[in-house]
Amino acid sequence: MGDNCHGPDHSLPFAAMAITAESVTEVCRRARAASLLLPAVTTADKDAALAALARLLREQTAEILEANRVDLDAGRDAGLDDALLDRLRLDPERVEAMAVGVEAVIALEDPVGELLERRTLESGIEMEHRRVPIGVVAIVYEARPNVTVDAAALCLKSGNAAVLRGSSSAAASNAILVELVRRAVAEALLPEGSVEAVAGGGREELGELARQRDLVDLIIPRGGEGLKAALEEVAEVPILYAASGNCHVYVDADADLGMGRSIAYNAKVQRPGVCNAAETLLVHEAIAEVFLPAVLGDLHDAGVELVGDERTRAAAGVPVAAAGDDDWDREYHGLKMAVAVVDSVAAAIDHVNRHGSGHSEAIVTGSDAAASAFTAGVDAACVYVNASTRFTDGFEFGMGAEIGNSTQKLHARGPIGLRELTSTKYVLRGSGQTRG
Repeated sequence: MGDNCHGPDHSLPFAAMAITAESVTEVCRRARAASLLLPAVTTADKDAALAALARLLREQTAEILEANRVDLDAGRDAGLDDALLDRLRLDPERVEAMAVGVEAVIALEDPVGELLERRTLESGIEMEHRRVPIGVVAIVYEARPNVTVDAAALCLKSGNAAVLRGSSSAAASNAILVELVRRAVAEALLPEGSVEAVAGGGREELGELARQRDLVDLIIPRGGEGLKAALEEVAEVPILYAASGNCHVYVDADADLGMGRSIAYNAKVQRPGVCNAAETLLVHEAIAEVFLPAVLGDLHDAGVELVGDERTRAAAGVPVAAAGDDDWDREYHGLKMAVAVVDSVAAAIDHVNRHGSGHSEAIVTGSDAAASAFTAGVDAACVYVNASTRFTDGFEFGMGAEIGNSTQKLHARGPIGLRELTSTKYVLRGSGQTRG
């Protein structure tokens, strides 16, 4: 083990630590070297590192929160909005949730080496198809310091080396969390370079990371459309987008209206700044005059700014501004919601497919036919029947944690957990066969 595993002098206050500024190539080269060793690391050793990380998170909660306060103060001074500050904020419960998430990853089956298929070919060669790590996975993310821990834990358990690149808005929080990860890696004697980090610099550094095609196997960006666009311009490394969420709740003609009110309210209000919060409410015309005044009253009382089409405004009973064309395509990241009345399930499906981001969509209905049509017709990673979109989450899905939610169709879709961080390998055993 080199000195890098042990990090800086631990007598320093954690909030004063910083991710060392060094070239992206040097960081990625260390990660590549580690990635060649990690597939052979035992499950027990990986779990030992994760157990150490969970323990350190709990032991150093006060120091983590001190560092987080530095970021929050800087964010307020910089004029970050409430939704961004919420994603940035840590408290004892959120730190404990990170530790619990790490322990949940420990409890999951190690995907590395999993046998997917075994058969004998006509040639007599014995073929095995097994799950293997991807190699070096770079995760680029904005604001959320918990991603530092989630990404590190998932990459370690799945046998990948991780290169983490958080945003400057979370610099102090990420620095202490990366340091704790490195201490856990060193304590369990995992390869040096298993978890690396680059400072959250600007576009030039991001571009350098995205061009490391000889050292990095996959980049996963977790952030808004601006981050996605910036990477698309320069990336030479394959990208798996943990993308934004323009999510919908559709309340059908056959819905239980009390259930519809509850689900629509939860999907918008419970935590409005996250990607699985609903941005648009669709209501069947048959129930609009009865349902809209009640649900929009709930949302208005919660401080939600409402915009809608003409039929919504006519039935609302509370102030609803006219929706512009761009309102149907926006992820608000806050207490704002677009509302439309639709003529049928088919019209709701069409609206979702035209304006949604492919993240999470929900129908509230008592009709099996409507539910089947919606789940079959909507093109999204997660489709709910009679439940809030807020459940799209790796922890809720039993994955322990997640790096984000993929809205792509290759190579993974939905929450990105352990198995989504693996590839496969064919191993073939012969007895001297040659091909004629």
